[in-house]
Amino acid sequence: MAPTAPANSSIRRSSSRPQLDLSKAEIQGNVEDKDPSILLPNQSHDISHLALDIGGSLIKLVYFSRHEDKSSDDKRIRRAKDRLGFPNGNRRSYPILGGRLHFLKFETSKINECLEFIHSKQLHCSGWESHYSDGVADQNAIIKATGGGAYKFADLFKERLGLSLDKEDEMGCLVAGANFLLKAIRHEAFTHIEGQKEFVQIDPNDLFPYLLVNIGSGVSMIKVDGDGKFERVSGTNVGGGTYWGLGRLLTKCESFDELLELSQKGDNRNTDMLVGDIYGGVDYSKIGLSASTIASSFGKATTEKKELEDYRPEDISLSLLRMISYNIGQISYLNALRFGLKRIFFGGFFIRGHAYTMDAISFAIHYWSTGATQAMFLRHEGFLGALGAFMSYEKHGLDDLMVHQLVERFPMGAPYTGGKIHGPPLRNLNEKASERIGKFDVCCHVPGING
Repeated sequence: MAPTAPANSSIRRSSSRPQLDLSKAEIQGNVEDKDPSILLPNQSHDISHLALDIGGSLIKLVYFSRHEDKSSDDKRIRRAKDRLGFPNGNRRSYPILGGRLHFLKFETSKINECLEFIHSKQLHCSGWESHYSDGVADQNAIIKATGGGAYKFADLFKERLGLSLDKEDEMGCLVAGANFLLKAIRHEAFTHIEGQKEFVQIDPNDLFPYLLVNIGSGVSMIKVDGDGKFERVSGTNVGGGTYWGLGRLLTKCESFDELLELSQKGDNRNTDMLVGDIYGGVDYSKIGLSASTIASSFGKATTEKKELEDYRPEDISLSLLRMISYNIGQISYLNALRFGLKRIFFGGFFIRGHAYTMDAISFAIHYWSTGATQAMFLRHEGFLGALGAFMSYEKHGLDDLMVHQLVERFPMGAPYTGGKIHGPPLRNLNEKASERIGKFDVCCHVPGING
């Protein structure tokens, strides 16, 4: 149990905070890893940075640590010492190069697990490196936080850990986190079509404007025109919270991940009403709809004399996933069209690297744009807000961090090798291409469904 801190501490801000060195930052690990750490090879200052994004469903945490590989550290230390001419002695007499940004998540309903983690890692202490400090918590410490929970749980963090939460604007953090990743990190952005993942080269000089679609409990759609220049132009209350809330009620799953896992075994034809169900198994070819087109999500429940327990939870989960993913994709494209935006990036923990979710969103974007626009995803999709809060310690624009030196160029469409594709098979291409959800209920007039 984390100790209770005295309540009479005041906020103290350091006037000489060590600087964050993002030069040559890159993802550590292979392309299959979820939420991989980001290597900061040239970081020399000891930084005590921890940042949180406390949402309605999840707490996202980003923190810095030194290299865990001591042999690698020792080599760097020796090289730094020799280069800078420092004598042998205490390790603090010369800079140690390198460190990592780590990314973790906790369910907001289990916030005590997050508090215990922070305490166990001594992230609430004034010095995080245990061999540099006595591990005593700084009762005047502050950390950056964003999201509604930064207000809701501020007293809890103060009581349990002695931490004051310095609150940053949620939308500003989302944009700052996305801009950093898109400008500075290789192998961050990718497309996902028909189960194939391809990394995309982003020219930092031609990044703006773009649409950032953050799918959390709800969905925010943000038009980004530059660093610190953005506007929330739309959104929808049908998002990750909808999928999890309805899924929990209908399937009795205990977690969001369990619900996603369940969808991999589903067959939505048992719950969704298809064009073929209306037309006796044949296509409605006059308007280009095949028999397998989804005319109405969950429509079969209106025509069959069945109770909830008569439907397979797997089928319910998949139908929910398709319904929500397709509609988010459609609304996103219509907003991109509204503002003349060619790039759409998707973030937020609804996606979670789930192949079928990404394929469904990608299909919607491809269909409505007639192939002119692609959906793009981010490997650190769920940590944009936390990462933006982390970057706010510096109060530097990315240009001040010499982004042109950070970006490592690589070929368009670098191959995705290995890894397990999550989600049910998409059967054949023709069948999938016809699954247009009744043309997304915009232009499809099918007797018995649209009146």
